[in-house]
Amino acid sequence: MSKKVKLIVGIVLSLVLSFALVGIVGCSDEGDSAEVADAPEELPTLTVGATPAPHAEILEFLRQAMRDEGIELSIVEYTDYVLPNTALDAGELDVNFFQHLPYLESFNEENGTDLSPVVGVHFEPLGLYPGQTDSLEDISQGAKIAIPSDPTNGARALNLLQAADLITLEADAGLFATPRDIVENKYDLDVVEVEAAQLSRVLPDLDFAVINGNYALESGLDFDSALAVEGKDSEAAARYTNYLVARTDRVDDEAIQKLGALLNSEVIRTFIEERYEGRVVPTF
Repeated sequence: MSKKVKLIVGIVLSLVLSFALVGIVGCSDEGDSAEVADAPEELPTLTVGATPAPHAEILEFLRQAMRDEGIELSIVEYTDYVLPNTALDAGELDVNFFQHLPYLESFNEENGTDLSPVVGVHFEPLGLYPGQTDSLEDISQGAKIAIPSDPTNGARALNLLQAADLITLEADAGLFATPRDIVENKYDLDVVEVEAAQLSRVLPDLDFAVINGNYALESGLDFDSALAVEGKDSEAAARYTNYLVARTDRVDDEAIQKLGALLNSEVIRTFIEERYEGRVVPTF
């Protein structure tokens, strides 16, 4: 082969190799672009504080629906009634979901916080549960009954005991009743105040306890074993509806309003009715 032919062949091979390399690089760039395009978009997060049952369970059920609205739910569980409000006030949470209005109003007044309701969702009937004594017919003089120690739920519990004909309260005590307002106690009951989250744990050491619905659910108490229960159509149901709550300056935030709308949807009504069978009652 002559030098001239060799030179021509070398040039042709160089051109072919260059085009091949350009094609490979081009394909690589297109692949990278496709990977970037296909990468999931990071959604803005709404952080919600909630007690485990039923609140966190309801929120978990809504997780995908909120993603469909372009929002990722971050659910932080609490086992008491104070920390979800202090965390919300401090900006550690965007909203919380665990409390009724009387408790919220009392908390704001006592702590100087500015928290507001967004939407009401459900009512958890308070129940009188048996401990060492199985029925009200077997109640003995001096029997020990525990009620929640916070003022709003404590008054609610006392009114339930009055409805069960165990005590009589001052006529004007109403929603602000305390054990000091008991004017008739025919069984000489020892009414003790216990932090709400602890009531189901101390129940075996008591004759009876009035327990909040969410804590009864969490502890696996048989709802049908309750000896007295607040009625779903009672004044208590309207007054003690549980709310989604936000700081007042953020109530109208779009993400918070989207969560509120989903919490008041027919899908959630059906979920609550089918899952909790009367232990939790939708109120919207």
